[in-house]
Amino acid sequence: MRSLVFLLLVALASAKVYERCEWARVLKAHGMDGYYGNSLADWVCLSKWESSWTTTSTNHNTDGSTDYGIFQINSRWWCEDGLTPRSKNACNINCTDLLTNDVGVAITCAKRVVRDPNGIKAWVAWRSHCENRDLSEYLAGCGL
Repeated sequence: MRSLVFLLLVALASAKVYERCEWARVLKAHGMDGYYGNSLADWVCLSKWESSWTTTSTNHNTDGSTDYGIFQINSRWWCEDGLTPRSKNACNINCTDLLTNDVGVAITCAKRVVRDPNGIKAWVAWRSHCENRDLSEYLAGCGL
């Protein structure tokens, strides 16, 4: 039990928590502005409400799946965590790869998710906090 607590503390200590404009610049550099018809503000808003821009964020769901990383990508459909029964792993990655400060893997997988028929609506946080709203505040003062 002590080793589990220690590992959790190490993971939290190495978490990257992005500032709003810093994250917007990273997303833009990775080609997210306009990707599949979604604005940069959509992505900044979505990730704000999913993870508060934190790379090591996780959420355990009632169906036994877990959401991982800055985009809260679900283990039932998009990644393999070895714990979720019948995982589809459509991004063909290990879920722990979504918890690192190298957000390139998370961004690549988010691009895969948004190409699915549900698009950006696959994220509950986007539907609840971003859809049909003025998102200009998410890029305000960022110089983008």
